Amino acid sequence: VHHQKADWVSIHEQICQLLIPIRTSLPFLLSEKERKHGMEQLVKRQKYIMDLAYGAAQKFVLAGKHEGAIPAALHALRFGTEVYGSNSVQLVPAYLLLAEASAGVGHLLEASKYLSQARWIVLRSPGCSAAVRHKLHRSLGLVCAAEGNFDQALYHLANDIYLATSVFGLKSVEASGGYFHMANVFFRQNKTDVANSLYAEV
Repeated sequence: VHHQKADWVSIHEQICQLLIPIRTSLPFLLSEKERKHGMEQLVKRQKYIMDLAYGAAQKFVLAGKHEGAIPAALHALRFGTEVYGSNSVQLVPAYLLLAEASAGVGHLLEASKYLSQARWIVLRSPGCSAAVRHKLHRSLGLVCAAEGNFDQALYHLANDIYLATSVFGLKSVEASGGYFHMANVFFRQNKTDVANSLYAEV
């Protein structure tokens, strides 16, 4: 009951009516053209639900309501898998959101599993954009920091900053996020001089 309620509050209430045409199978006696049109409409609906669920999950994470983000992010992942396949780079943002939400509720093992899946997809996609890789490294850095693995966290956050600056520029807001998280890690290591200089950079 708790999971059903969480799912309903998170996303299901918004997508409930949208699921009906998706779960209704196409009539058998259709022409090739009608079948093709039906499939195109199905994919459009699935993409729409994926985007809607992803947006809802993002809002929950930004509001600090990590538990509410998980069902929505799972729907985004499910529909993304149906549209793009299980190894598509298009799924990486949903995996990263799931990792962030899981870490937010203290489930670091689950967060690591989602990040491993995202990392595997990125490694298998040589054309993956630097923007996606910067987000992956930031998520990896944050989970490593939460686990107390500070050296690994700094390694990932350095990659995050490098990739963010290559895409968005040295003075970008995207890069400043990496500096901020790196400063937090140095602060936790009692390296306050380094931390303060990074906070100043932010």
